[in-house]
Parts: sequence; structure tokens; C-alpha cells
Amino acid sequence: MTTSVSDGHDETRLVDYVTANPVNRLVLERLPDLGIPDAWLVSGAVFQTIWNGLTGRPPEYGIADYDVFYFDPDLSWGAEDRVISAAGSLFRDVRAEVQIRNQARVHLWYETKFGRPYPPLRSATDGLTRFLAPACMIGTRQSATGVLEFCAPCGYGDILGMIVRPNASDNFTEARYREKAQRWKSNWPELRVLYSGT
Repeated sequence: MTTSVSDGHDETRLVDYVTANPVNRLVLERLPDLGIPDAWLVSGAVFQTIWNGLTGRPPEYGIADYDVFYFDPDLSWGAEDRVISAAGSLFRDVRAEVQIRNQARVHLWYETKFGRPYPPLRSATDGLTRFLAPACMIGTRQSATGVLEFCAPCGYGDILGMIVRPNASDNFTEARYREKAQRWKSNWPELRVLYSGT
């Protein structure tokens, strides 16, 4: 579900929260300079900034890194490595770690790293549906006209409600979910964390 910020009240709130974070603003403004297809700022950079806005914390609080997904059908490591190097130069003055990954390649290495198969994706935003919780499933990008667009496959309810619940996909692992949920809860005690079977 990709929506423009003009589509409703929730999107307007999201823009205010997300752009309060200066790192998000820099990444979103510069991302088009990389010239990569289907590029989105995703996950913690977005939902954790929103949680900070909802709870009155500094916009950058608790955010470990800033993830960018893109989708390039060139599956070579060389092509992705060139993008990673270019991003390193583009964001070298940003005082945070910006990680960029081609979602078209994830299925090539995921099973070796995490021990479970990963189906090929069709777009960068397909990768959002693989996150551990619906509250994590959000990405944003700046359109050619400078308007922020959002993709939230499960909507905004859990994000704005600060509810963390398991993703029912075959990519879910209880141990990883509990570890992440515990870390998030320590940073944002206002969260309501649900576990499998609750």
C-alpha cells in the first residue's frame, strides 16, 4: 500500500514526525542522487522516529542505523558494491550509519546467513513484509515533486498505536522477535508488546 501524504491525516502526522529527524531529511533529500531504482528509507529510521515523536523524545533517539532498500535486477555483487560505495561517499558527513541493500539479491545470501530460505522479491517494498512485526513495515521516499510517499503494507495502526506483534510470515523466528522486542521495550517502555499465542 503506497500512499501520498495528501491522502489523509495519518500521513500528515507521519511526515511531521519523520522529517523532524535531521538524518532522515538528509537521506531522503540525497537518495535520488544515487540514481538507483525503487529506493526507500525503511524500518527503524522511520517507525522509531515516529515513536519518538509520539512519546516526546528527541527524533534520533534509539535509532541504531538508517536502512535503505532499493531494487535492481542486476544480481551481481559488483553492482551492489558500487552502490554501497557511492552511498558511503554521499552520506559520509551524516553522523549515523546508513546501510543500503539491493532487495533483488537478498534471496541469494539470506539462507547462508540466517539458516532459512528466503523467496525472491519483486520490489524493494516487498522486503517490508518480511520484517518481524507489522509496526516495522514502513518505508518512505521523496517523489520527484518533493512530496513524501509512504508504503505501509499493514497500515499505520500498530505504528501509531505503538503495538508490536509478531509477523505471521514464514520468515518469523520467535527468538529474534523476542530479542528485538525486548530491546525496543527498553528504549520505548510505552510499547505494548504481544507474543505468539497472545
